[in-house]
Amino acid sequence: MKKHIIFDMDGVIIDSEPEYQKRIKIFMERNGFTITDELSFQICGSNRKDTYELFQENVPDFVMSYEAYNKGRDQVNAEYPLNLRAIVNEDIYPLMKKLKASGFHIGMASSAPKEKILQNLGVLELTDYFDIIVSGQEFVHSKPDPEIYLKACELLKANQSECYALEDSKNGLLSAYRAGCKPIMVPDLWQPDDEILNVIVGKYEDLDEVKAAFENIDV
Repeated sequence: MKKHIIFDMDGVIIDSEPEYQKRIKIFMERNGFTITDELSFQICGSNRKDTYELFQENVPDFVMSYEAYNKGRDQVNAEYPLNLRAIVNEDIYPLMKKLKASGFHIGMASSAPKEKILQNLGVLELTDYFDIIVSGQEFVHSKPDPEIYLKACELLKANQSECYALEDSKNGLLSAYRAGCKPIMVPDLWQPDDEILNVIVGKYEDLDEVKAAFENIDV
């Protein structure tokens, strides 16, 4: 059987979710808005457009054009740049080497903009491990919509049931599951609820545990 695995980026390869949450909180406070912990959890794994729409629906008096929202988010991100080397999950390197040596085709399905994905992978010297890269900004709806995983499987020329998906967020895991993939959870900011426990095929505390699991997995 062919071997395929698709990675999320933020929260899996780089521990960026806490940093993104901090930047979103700064942006919201600058504009006089408050973001609840529940809403912070809800936006994990969503692209910027869907996050904007969630704020419109859930934040009282959130009246701001998408252009102004984008400009403000970009300004905060520029003021607080990510130090990728400091937040990369170092276990990703032996895991990638193991997967490639075992004959896996490897994909990326991230809600981040394509240019940001390519930039991050380039800085971290991970680009060559990936056979395909798909950005959530290529689609109308982001995770938990399954479209991004369906496209990733299409580009990998793989049946969805043949694809493992490594995710940290509820939105990402549901996206992979709804596409027909095999979701594997590596928790970052939150632990799985009953809904997620019923759809994942595995839960590992870190990528080193994932590597150990794939040592003898029947694929």
